[in-house]
Amino acid sequence: MNTRLGKYLMAVPMLSLLISCAQMGPIATQVADDRKATSNAKTHSEHNKLANYYDNLAKEMSAKVEEKKESLADYNEHSYYYGRQGQDFKSHTLANIRYYEQAVEDSVQQANFHRKIAAELLQRDRAMANNPPDRQEIKANLNTGAKDRIESSITTQ
Repeated sequence: MNTRLGKYLMAVPMLSLLISCAQMGPIATQVADDRKATSNAKTHSEHNKLANYYDNLAKEMSAKVEEKKESLADYNEHSYYYGRQGQDFKSHTLANIRYYEQAVEDSVQQANFHRKIAAELLQRDRAMANNPPDRQEIKANLNTGAKDRIESSITTQ
């Protein structure tokens, strides 16, 4: 009985640790939704929305970069507060800054790409509205005469 209780008491903290470390956030679904929205964008307004989304994402990442730079400055100014772990904090913060700066660059590139596509689609739509393509209509007249022939004429507008 005593060994069972010991095993149980050992398993409960391990399971709670595993559960607390599991990533349950919507990050993966958000990335999948972004990719789906990007591949499904067909009009200039949809591409403008995506460009605005990536602009907002770049602003958020820029804010995080500034926040991390302030933390890094604090680590440098008050390194005696952190002891030996201060070096770990500094290197981790520098890695985060590099990551967020790369995310800002990627978001800006994506926003520019979608703006370019939106401009091209808008230009194409305006050109189509000003110069509609030639429409060809095929008309078939059935004569109920002796030969039952089909006359077709092509009209061009």
